[in-house]
Amino acid sequence: MIRQISDLARRSRSTLIEDMAGVAALTVLLLGALHLPGLI
Repeated sequence: MIRQISDLARRSRSTLIEDMAGVAALTVLLLGALHLPGLI
């Protein structure tokens, strides 16, 4: 099972990087939206 997971990670490395970038962008937007009422 560990071998299957590592093979999957190797095959989809570019997709994982794009997904991580998307998660980071959504996190920044969420934190910005949550802090916006405190700034106004």
